[in-house]
Amino acid sequence: MSSDAQSTSVSKKQLWAGRIISALPVLLLLFSGVMKLLKPAPVVQGFAHYGYPESQIIVLGILEIACTLVYVIPRTSYLGAILMTAYLGGATASNVRVGDPSYFVTVALGVLVWAGLYLRDPRLRTLLPLRS
Repeated sequence: MSSDAQSTSVSKKQLWAGRIISALPVLLLLFSGVMKLLKPAPVVQGFAHYGYPESQIIVLGILEIACTLVYVIPRTSYLGAILMTAYLGGATASNVRVGDPSYFVTVALGVLVWAGLYLRDPRLRTLLPLRS
């Protein structure tokens, strides 16, 4: 780690704000992933609406949970943020493809993933400073 990243600290307020902001996408994606594993009727109908085969529900549920867990672990949070962004990008594309106007939710979740990480990890603020 560079000396700049080591000297940059996170205030308790920033850390907690980052944790709270990160919690929303984490909780929503974990809930969504678990629902895919349980396969209730609305999930199966949703997959049919988007044109995906029912056989992919479990696979996508596991993928969604795995990406989220990688994000939650501090040492792998950057990889998790990238994976969650990719997953949410696919969800956004699926919503746009079928004309579902709720695509803004998946975009907002992606923004929250990175905003939360930005607030709780000084290395990201060193990499992407908002002020000069």
